[in-house]
Amino acid sequence: MQKPTEALFYPTDPLGVTSFHPDLTEREQTVLRLMAQGMNNIEIAKALTVSRSTVKFHVSNILGKLHAVTRTGAVAYAIQHDLVAK
Repeated sequence: MQKPTEALFYPTDPLGVTSFHPDLTEREQTVLRLMAQGMNNIEIAKALTVSRSTVKFHVSNILGKLHAVTRTGAVAYAIQHDLVAK
């Protein structure tokens, strides 16, 4: 497994080992897949017929659970760990 870059991820321990397994909800997985397709929050909200603030809430949860600093970091992690299609 590749060590994530510090610019995209928070370290999970002093050695930077990422030994966690995220527990994303079904909706968070859906939002993550749409993020991986390049959709922004407004596009995701329209696709899921929810408010933009609801999408922001899900994105925030995803970033926290994946220990990602950015959307790009979350998507990169998801691709590397087969959480979304490559």
